[in-house]
Amino acid sequence: MDRLTATTDPSRVPAPFPALRDTLELLKPVTWFPPMWAFFCGVVSSGVPVIDRWQFLALGIILTGPLVCGTSQAVNDWFDRHVDAINEPNRPIPSGRVGGRWGLWIAIAGTVLSLLVSTLLGPWVLVATIFGLLLAWAYSAPPLRLKRSGWWGPLTCAFAYEGLTWFTGAAVMLAAFPSTPILLLAGLYAFGAFGIMTLNDFKAVEGDRQMGIASLPVTMGVRPAAMLACAVMLGAQLIIIGLLAAWGLSVTAGIIALLVVGQLLAMRRLVRDPAQHAPWYNGAGVSLYVLGMLVAAFGIRGMEGLPL
Repeated sequence: MDRLTATTDPSRVPAPFPALRDTLELLKPVTWFPPMWAFFCGVVSSGVPVIDRWQFLALGIILTGPLVCGTSQAVNDWFDRHVDAINEPNRPIPSGRVGGRWGLWIAIAGTVLSLLVSTLLGPWVLVATIFGLLLAWAYSAPPLRLKRSGWWGPLTCAFAYEGLTWFTGAAVMLAAFPSTPILLLAGLYAFGAFGIMTLNDFKAVEGDRQMGIASLPVTMGVRPAAMLACAVMLGAQLIIIGLLAAWGLSVTAGIIALLVVGQLLAMRRLVRDPAQHAPWYNGAGVSLYVLGMLVAAFGIRGMEGLPL
């Protein structure tokens, strides 16, 4: 029985330590950019000169990108290994390049290392890191496996990738709990990013349908899901524009409004054929969204006591 189990489940077969290039592929460096961008927005919004805390800034970039985000990718690939063996057999784990249980050990090691590094950056960074790691495991691992939900999956990713990392960037620089304006922007941009994460599901509609994954494009239909994603992205940004105007930051609000107009034009093309144009919109429209994040961060940098 044990021999049969080992044959049907390669993760039970002992394997040598994986090559560095295969481990790096497992951690997916291309996915590190979004949380590192949000982290940088948090750094800017703090108003603290980079030169004052550059060592902590460097550690924070490593924490949010290679460590926490990289760990989340390892966790995801480990618990998706059986599905990937069918759909993407060339990935590091199903291909055997990261064999045995090394995928799990790498995920656990990344979790521990992330926690150790976060302790060097202050208590609030540690709290954010703990929360982010819990979300990473809950997203991919049973019994929760939030990725199977079209609502909880995108919300989890959006909150972890945008909100928590913005908070972390501000907390690293301030060495304290961020101000209310920073929290509001981080939370609203994270909520809007729910739409971005929903659009990411358009690339695998047929596969998700076959595997029983209840993504919104599967459960709602492609066009209604695209319209919902657009509405969420626009709604969050309109609230942000209103807040910035109320805080007297009219120039910042105006720039973001122009970026929203650009997104509206791109959305018109998106909703005509979401399945075909979602990858294009992820390059065109989403770029305007994340640029607005940085504009907003510069607008509020170092401003305390803004009227709410």
